Amino acid sequence: MFQQIDITTMNFNPFTKIDKEWMLITAGSREKCNTMTASWGALGELWNRYVSFIFIRPQRYTLEFIEKEDFYSLCFFDESQRKALNYCGSRSGRDTDKIKDAGLTPVYDEAAPYFEEAKLVFICRKLHGQPIDPACFIDPAIDGKCYPQKDYHKMFVGEIVKVLEKA
Repeated sequence: MFQQIDITTMNFNPFTKIDKEWMLITAGSREKCNTMTASWGALGELWNRYVSFIFIRPQRYTLEFIEKEDFYSLCFFDESQRKALNYCGSRSGRDTDKIKDAGLTPVYDEAAPYFEEAKLVFICRKLHGQPIDPACFIDPAIDGKCYPQKDYHKMFVGEIVKVLEKA
C-alpha cells in the first residue's frame, strides 16, 4: 500500500538513489505502457518547482511513450528487485512484454503507471523536452566517451506532482 508524502520531508542521497540503486522510467496507459532502467538523471528545483531530469536515447522504445504522454513515473526499488531492473535495462518492450517477464505489477495512477514492487515513486508532469546538442558540449570528452554512436539523449524536465512511498 502506497501513501502520498510531502516531498520536502524526504531524506535520501539522490546520487546513490539514481546512480547506484537505479530507477525505472515509465509512461503509457492501461492499454499499453513501457518502462526502462535508468542510472542517469537528476532531481532538483527549477522554475520554482521541484523537478526531475530524465535522459532517453533515441532508440529506446520508452521514448515513444514519454513523448506521447503528459506524465511519467520514476520508480525506486530495494535490492530485492535488482534482477528486474537488470532485465528492464537489457530488453526492449518492442520485442517482449518485459514488464510481465521482469515480474513487475503495474499500478495505474490517474496520471502515469508505476509498479507495486517499488518502494518510492515520483509522478512527474512533463514541462520541457529537448535533444542534447553535441555542439553545446564545453568538455569535448563527453561526446567521445558517452556518445561513441552519436545517439544523443533527449532530455525531459518534469514537475514532480506526487511522491508515493510504500507504507
